[in-house]
Amino acid sequence: MTCTINPETIIASAGVANDAAHRGVSPPLHLSATFGWRDPQEKPAYDYSRSGNPTRTELARALADLEGAAAGVITASGMAAVDLPLNLVEPGDLIIAPHDCYGGTYRLLAAGARRGHYRVEFIDFTDERAFAAALGAGPRLVLIETPSNPLLRITDVAAVAAAAKAAGAIVVADNTFLSPALQNPLALGCDIVVHSTTKYINGHSDVVGGAVLAKDEALGEELTWWANCTGVTGAPFDSFLTLRGLRTLYPRIERQQETALAIATALDADRRVSRVYYPGLAAHPGHEIARRQQKGFGAMLSVEFAEGVDVVALLRALDIFTIAESLGGFESLACTPATMTHAAMTAQARRNAGISDRLVRFSVGLEHAQDLILDIFRALDCVAVSSESRPPSFRKQSEVHAC
Repeated sequence: MTCTINPETIIASAGVANDAAHRGVSPPLHLSATFGWRDPQEKPAYDYSRSGNPTRTELARALADLEGAAAGVITASGMAAVDLPLNLVEPGDLIIAPHDCYGGTYRLLAAGARRGHYRVEFIDFTDERAFAAALGAGPRLVLIETPSNPLLRITDVAAVAAAAKAAGAIVVADNTFLSPALQNPLALGCDIVVHSTTKYINGHSDVVGGAVLAKDEALGEELTWWANCTGVTGAPFDSFLTLRGLRTLYPRIERQQETALAIATALDADRRVSRVYYPGLAAHPGHEIARRQQKGFGAMLSVEFAEGVDVVALLRALDIFTIAESLGGFESLACTPATMTHAAMTAQARRNAGISDRLVRFSVGLEHAQDLILDIFRALDCVAVSSESRPPSFRKQSEVHAC
């Protein structure tokens, strides 16, 4: 009798007691850079760690199982993961990418286009006419980022993937913001999914890494060849730590997204806030699509504060949130995309994408929801021109904190 194993079980059992030598419950860490051959004409399963490593294989298998992939490659960073599928395009080929994608992705694609590696067009994926026009140009690769970073725009993955594949394109989805726990792009029609495993998959802000997972075995073999050729594969110790972090993905992200919704709801009611970008809010334009294709709304939110609110001073006034560029860890972080994560974009490119200088991106961690809410409102009290609209439920408690 066959049965379907739930993803939580996949994570908990990945590599457990698979150690052929001692059946260690925790998979062993294989640090060796090279492996011995029994005979010079009989290549072993592992010969050199850049090409393959047992510890890295365990992580790749776990992530492939979670995403429903045929094959996976573990890379040294999230940007290496984004870059790896670009080896599938030729000079003159067109890449379509989101105009509001992560600043590092924008920088990479724009730099490659300037050097003639390919052509790139940045478009608003929520603009059906712009997307249709871009597909008419015959792209080789379409990159989806949903929710987008930092505005959390939602792309209808199934619709975009179907249209892009009909046009002959390879469809790549960046699933970093949600992780396999909350979204599975391959099941929605994509060919490749990429992750910065630095974020939710590891979850402890102590490892930099990435993953590229292919739905098709042949495509996975091609990506594996390029990863070995270019040397972007991840280190064994990093893979060991990432697999350990992966085991707590579900309880972490469930708690984090519950808190994110509470913060988004509280801020959405305050007049010192112009707009809250969080797909879990019913008013979010992508709310219904997110409900359909996601298993949750995630723990990232961005907030555009009203004129008169000094966001730099606001971040400086935060006590619990740490000013930092990453996301998805156990700790709560805040940043201003215009000067931090998206500083590589020109001011005009940020304006085109809708990234305001008053925008703050929050990565919600595992701290208590009430403490995080009070931290933001206390900081707002310190810098905002008026606090009349502050929700009464927070007013009394926040006033006891000094600025």
